[in-house]
Amino acid sequence: MFPGEIDVLPATYLNHLGTIFTRFTTQDSGNISYGVRTATRTYFVKTAGDPADSAPYLDFDGRVALLRNAAALAESVVHPALPALHAVIESPAGPLLVYDWRIGEHLGTNRDDPVSAHQRFKALPVPEILAALDALYDLHARLDAAGWIEGDFYDGALLYDFDARQLTVIDLDTYHRGPFRNTMGRMFGSTRLMAPEQHSLGAPIDTRTTAYVLARAALVFLSDASLDRTAFRGTDAQYAVLQEATTTRYPSYDAFYRAWHAAGRTAGLTPG
Repeated sequence: MFPGEIDVLPATYLNHLGTIFTRFTTQDSGNISYGVRTATRTYFVKTAGDPADSAPYLDFDGRVALLRNAAALAESVVHPALPALHAVIESPAGPLLVYDWRIGEHLGTNRDDPVSAHQRFKALPVPEILAALDALYDLHARLDAAGWIEGDFYDGALLYDFDARQLTVIDLDTYHRGPFRNTMGRMFGSTRLMAPEQHSLGAPIDTRTTAYVLARAALVFLSDASLDRTAFRGTDAQYAVLQEATTTRYPSYDAFYRAWHAAGRTAGLTPG
């Protein structure tokens, strides 16, 4: 259905493909994305934005490189929490990544507003939050097995469909294929989730980092983002796993993932 290459700008092509019903821009990334409805289905299309836009932290070539990285990730892992990538279309303004459209509310905005999606998600029954975390952790187990290391993950990468009880993970463009070194000092990300090595120039970033960040996500949604046991809504076994992941540290993401599932089985909350 999709061509491999077009000779017009993305918006022009998408207007011919179907109806653009929404457009997303961000001040920091420079990407421009679209919701497009055709006669048969709905798509989310991500582009590198205006090649002449020099305001974002990455120039156009850098934005294109991240999109190609995102395409490589989506092509390497299939998971229910990850929107399927249908096509990469080359254009004069860089690649268009054509994904499934996913319904969901953004968990990374207006976090302190009691009616925000973030707060409503945190207020859900514990088993429902655990089911969403299991989907998130299972996706990262597949990413880890494919060699991907966490990069700039935070709650802004999560959509939640409260009716269908479905978690969707988006914007993994900055994940790395294999371990790497921190070349920035303070890396991009949310301080509530970041591992110590993500603040240290030259430090190794590897599968242990993925475990730390994903454990912090559980503390954000099941607690007050601290290791205060009285605030944590899970079991003692689950708390012990998160405590180890963020203090003495697991040697790998796989070790963390296995420990989390073992704790869930002990509580009778996680499928074996």
